[in-house]
Amino acid sequence: MTIWTIGYEGVSLDQFLELLKANGIEHLVDIREAPISRKVGFAKSALSEAVGRAGMQYSHVQALGCPKPIRDRHRETADWGRYTRDFKIYLAGQNEALAQLRATVVAARTCLLCYEADHNRCHRTFVAEAISSPADELRHIAVTPPSRQSELAFG
Repeated sequence: MTIWTIGYEGVSLDQFLELLKANGIEHLVDIREAPISRKVGFAKSALSEAVGRAGMQYSHVQALGCPKPIRDRHRETADWGRYTRDFKIYLAGQNEALAQLRATVVAARTCLLCYEADHNRCHRTFVAEAISSPADELRHIAVTPPSRQSELAFG
């Protein structure tokens, strides 16, 4: 089984939807804690509607977003190691949400969504790893590289 992830940094809504379609995604799972965005089309309601019009399902799993205190600390310290440790400790307590996400991934070709273009600097990779088995493949859909890489992890 393949677990897909994507960030929307650096792409328009139309480009984003085309990337999902090109990879055969059937269900987009938004794992931002607060699914709001200043970027047109990426707030929860607008994104849900656009994804639906494109023939895919959308769901939001708030419990798998990075809690604000962890994000705020990272903004202050820029300590990726601490961010990683803190988020993984938080994630270890989200067994029900992780089990439900695993069931979603088993049922349909699913992609996990957050903001960052670089999956190596985003909590979505930790979520994908938490629901994967050794036989699973993690695939990160590449978006157009932004003019500057995100230095912060948002969730």
